Amino acid sequence: MVSIREEDIKIPLDVPLAARETYIRNYMEITRETGRMMLFAGDQKVEHLNDDFFGEDIPEDDNDPEHLFRIASKGKIGVFATQLGLIARYGMDYADVPYLVKINSKTNLVKTKQMDPFSNQLYDIEQIVEFRENSGLKILGIGYTIYLGSEFEADMLNQAAQLIYNAHKHGLITVLWIYPRGAAVADEKDPHLIAGATGVGATLNADFVKVNYPKKEGEKSEEVFKEAVLAAGRTKVVCAGGSSDDSAKFLEKLHKQIHISGAQGNATGRNVHQKSLDEAVRMCNAIYAITIDDASVDEALKIYDNK
Repeated sequence: MVSIREEDIKIPLDVPLAARETYIRNYMEITRETGRMMLFAGDQKVEHLNDDFFGEDIPEDDNDPEHLFRIASKGKIGVFATQLGLIARYGMDYADVPYLVKINSKTNLVKTKQMDPFSNQLYDIEQIVEFRENSGLKILGIGYTIYLGSEFEADMLNQAAQLIYNAHKHGLITVLWIYPRGAAVADEKDPHLIAGATGVGATLNADFVKVNYPKKEGEKSEEVFKEAVLAAGRTKVVCAGGSSDDSAKFLEKLHKQIHISGAQGNATGRNVHQKSLDEAVRMCNAIYAITIDDASVDEALKIYDNK
């Protein structure tokens, strides 16, 4: 297992002295004292409507929002990311879960050919901090999505910059979802463009930036992904889990992202929650084993297979 000490954390200089202890505590918890983050993504109820939660080969339980909270409660995770509304509705029964509040969201109904994407801010940091204090829940951080290349990117960049600055004032950890998308973007998974996205995350002072795994014909993704990790500098890169995949292939890909590309974790949703509760928890634990415990793929598969 990898580990870090509190003194190893490079605290951003926009974190005031009074909030540094909170920042360190949140950072250590969200990374389980490893510097790597295992983020369980549960924000798709808005992003993908019900497409991810109901249909062929998807367990009936997944249609119930509480399925996400049951997984987050029973499985090993670093943090559970979802919208404030769901946390407010279910958090009283899942007070031990570490939360990251997704600040903006949009549905998938309006396609790029109709209009470039824009995901507007839903809450400000003062409201998140007020909710943290009133609820008593473990609100460790905030997340925000930017669609780089959209004609509305200037608005999202501005909102993200302000949110990160204000979040750090209160010791909250910040995660940016950055996806190149819009009429100006020819290839959303171009490695050079993905590296540009992680560099933007660094300039906005995000603690972590979540991007899609790059693809380039004739190249290994784990090799070309190195450009994005290096471009992010001290901002740590985590990879989106993407659509449901064969579990063994997914775990092998995750292991390569961390040990070859140099990523510092993952952000996984569908590859976890589109399973029955027992299987989802085992998948969570397998992902956690690779990300946090530095397990091999074979060791993680044994956890998933319950052997």
